[in-house]
Amino acid sequence: MFKKKLRGGVHPSTHKELSNTAKIRRFPLSDRLYVSMQQHLGAPATPVVKVGQTVGKGQLLGASQGAISAPVHAPTSGKITAIAEHTAPHPSGLPVLAVTLEPDGRDQWEENPPVVDPFKLAPEEICTRVGAAGIVGLGGATFPAAVKLGNSLKTGVETLILNGGECEPYLTCDDRLMREHSAAIIQGALLMQQAVQAKNVIIGIEDNKPEALEKMLHAAAGSGIQVASVPSRYPMGSEKQLVQQLTGKEIPARSRAADSGLVVHNVATARAVYQALFENRPLISRIVTLSGQALTHQGNWEVPLGTLASQLINYASGFDATPARLIMGGPMMGIQLPDLHVPVIKGTSGILALTSDEINTREPEPCVRCASCVRACPMGLLPLEMAASIRAGDLEAASKLGLGDCVGCGACSYICPASLPLVHLFNYAKGELAQSHRDAEKRERTKILARRREERLERQAREKEALMAARRAAAAKKAAAEESSS
Repeated sequence: MFKKKLRGGVHPSTHKELSNTAKIRRFPLSDRLYVSMQQHLGAPATPVVKVGQTVGKGQLLGASQGAISAPVHAPTSGKITAIAEHTAPHPSGLPVLAVTLEPDGRDQWEENPPVVDPFKLAPEEICTRVGAAGIVGLGGATFPAAVKLGNSLKTGVETLILNGGECEPYLTCDDRLMREHSAAIIQGALLMQQAVQAKNVIIGIEDNKPEALEKMLHAAAGSGIQVASVPSRYPMGSEKQLVQQLTGKEIPARSRAADSGLVVHNVATARAVYQALFENRPLISRIVTLSGQALTHQGNWEVPLGTLASQLINYASGFDATPARLIMGGPMMGIQLPDLHVPVIKGTSGILALTSDEINTREPEPCVRCASCVRACPMGLLPLEMAASIRAGDLEAASKLGLGDCVGCGACSYICPASLPLVHLFNYAKGELAQSHRDAEKRERTKILARRREERLERQAREKEALMAARRAAAAKKAAAEESSS
């Protein structure tokens, strides 16, 4: 493995000991599941069931639409009681379309054809089955896995990298997964290797997970897959940092890993691929870390998608104290929840209930230009200068300083002694710039349509004038012929 001292990064308190000691437990079915049609990047799924319909476990509830989308399946058997909007797991608290499923208690699978030997499948067929299973990136990005695999197959990649870093504090779902399901991860990785026709497979695991590293090394023995430890320095789980640490390749600015002959997936995604191809099981549950000192019991649970966060916490833990902040995901890059009446979705790696002692409650102060954020930035950017440009309303200046290369890891905000909300500023500016570019493209398309309309009207006028001239000439010719005959 290529090892290099990487720029930037921070060492936040990990708090992983709160949840990484106990085995993964299976969460029982709730009385109602709210299965969101938007659990992935891209276009939401379109419901293909009706209210009152009975469905089997694993049956298709929502079909993918568009080039980037993913289908959604029933986490258990039961009856569809509603297709309506439900609060999304997002700080806005805005609703999204969801299918409400009332379990029948039988947990009966929809009949599926027998499983064939997945390693005899063509690469394209593996991609198709991964897409049909609704698998998305389970590290948090939720990009449809089949799209990523298919694009990598078309462009060609040398190396498949599996991310087992899990550098976010508190989260231990991947750690426990690697300890308990290492063989399935390796088999899934081999299938993904076949799907993209990669020559090499490397699994990177932070060195603060010795048990997971040992289990994965044992499972990978003789498979040709390389398992390597990487430094536990946040944000090592970020794609660009992990790639550089494992291969020595630095992904250029505004470029994708695939452009450098690489493709990166999460270890949990590999296990989902194994389940889809060996067990005919679509993605209908995921492992969720419950942590934070406001909880009575921390740990990891395999949870059916659509389970309300409130039901999960009430059953699995309860509160020791009133949480000062609720977060879905990790504290560095996760999202703050408006409340717990939101369903678990494919991207729910964790639900954190943090006390006031665990969060920064200081009010922001003026920037002292200490450059701590510059030293912490893993992308080598100038966060303090970008923030100053954004506050001045000069978003283009921030863009020229490299705003588009910011990965939103939060290292700058974490290290800032003035408690400035730097990541919030950068995310705001990215959104504004994206909207500005969309508006500019819309104006340009409008100009093109207007120009085409003018050209069409001019052409029609010329054609009309030519037709009238031809008619006048024909009439004159006819009149002349009649006059000469008389």
